[in-house]
This record gives sequence, C-alpha cells and structure tokens, in this order.
Amino acid sequence: MELKVVKLENPENLNLILGHSHFIKTVEDLHEILVTSIPGIKFGLAFCEASGERLIRSSGTDPELEKLAIKNAEKISAGHSFIIFLKDCYPINVLNAIKHCQEVCRIFCATANPVEVIIVETSQGRAILGVVDGFSPLGVESEEKKKERKEFLRKIGYKL
Repeated sequence: MELKVVKLENPENLNLILGHSHFIKTVEDLHEILVTSIPGIKFGLAFCEASGERLIRSSGTDPELEKLAIKNAEKISAGHSFIIFLKDCYPINVLNAIKHCQEVCRIFCATANPVEVIIVETSQGRAILGVVDGFSPLGVESEEKKKERKEFLRKIGYKL
C-alpha cells in the first residue's frame, strides 16, 4: 500500500464539492439535483466508476468546468469518487440536496480553499482517506473578530 497526496487543480479558486458515491446513476442524479436547486447554475461534474468499464463519467452546464472536473477526477482516480466545480454559487446552496442523493455515501469537503486529497493506492486501486482543506488556524477569534463575522453574515444575507 502506498500513500499519496494529490493537490487539486482549481486555478480560479472556484467552489468545489468532493464526495464518494456508489452507483453509475450518480452522474445523472447529481446533475438533476444541481439544475433544480439553482436555475441557471454553472457547474462541472466528474464521477470515477469503480467497476464495469471503469470510466470517468461527466456532466455539467459549463464545458470548461466539466473539463476541470474531469482533469481532477483523473488525478484522484479513486473508485466511486465524484467532484463538482461550481461557478457563481456556493456549496451551502446545494449541499443538503446532494447529501440526500440516494447514492451519495460521503462528502469529503465543500470549499473554495486549496485542497490536498490524501490517497491510498493498493494493488486493487485507489481510495480517498481524507482531505486537507485550506490551512491551519493562526490563532483564536477575538471579540472584535467575532463581531465582524456576525456582521458579515448579516450583510451577505445568511443571517437576519
């Protein structure tokens, strides 16, 4: 067994969702979830099949995002993993619907941060062990920073 670190490629710091699923219909189901959650959504999706033809299946509403998803799926190459890149929207707007998809087993991360994927490779194939999402904290939030955070959330409409 060999451990590897795969740095995801995300040149525009787009939001992404990385997860694990279990069935070929995941591609169509996730596509339907995304387009019905946000009218006009821009996304690209890639799914690594773990049996049968073992292809990277893809879909999306934006060809460049779909290419980016495929490129990262190829780098990860872990069976039944999927990656979604989102443009001009946020994971918070679609994440619960994705989690409720019958085939989705796990979400590893939903972020716009730099991501490193920890992979294990065996003679059978690859699996995602976890992710490094962003960077380590630099300190503890002060009362002033707490106030700024709360004001920001209200300013962007996520809190009343």
